[in-house]
Amino acid sequence: MNTTQKGQKAETAAALYLEMRGYQIIEQNWRRPRCEIDIVARKDDRLYFVEVRYRGTASQGSGIDSITQSKLKKMQRSAWFYVEETEWRGPYQNSVIEVEGPDYQILSFVENAF
Repeated sequence: MNTTQKGQKAETAAALYLEMRGYQIIEQNWRRPRCEIDIVARKDDRLYFVEVRYRGTASQGSGIDSITQSKLKKMQRSAWFYVEETEWRGPYQNSVIEVEGPDYQILSFVENAF
């Protein structure tokens, strides 16, 4: 299985996790030039822009720790572009889900990551 396929499986696991907790999945793999959002979810009139971080093993380190300042800026810019494009006028925030291993286990979900 290649990296893209692993990422897709991790995003599917993350979306199912969110749905089981009452989130409505609005978009997956939203992409624009220089912008991408893994999952856009909604709960209680708030949008969550979810970055999915997959690690094959714990030895690769934390998914959250892998988010650099550059990635954080891209996440913030992507959220802003999405809000502008869809004319969303409610609250929103960036979130992270960590997924690990061959069984795509959810390790953590940080609703308000930054």
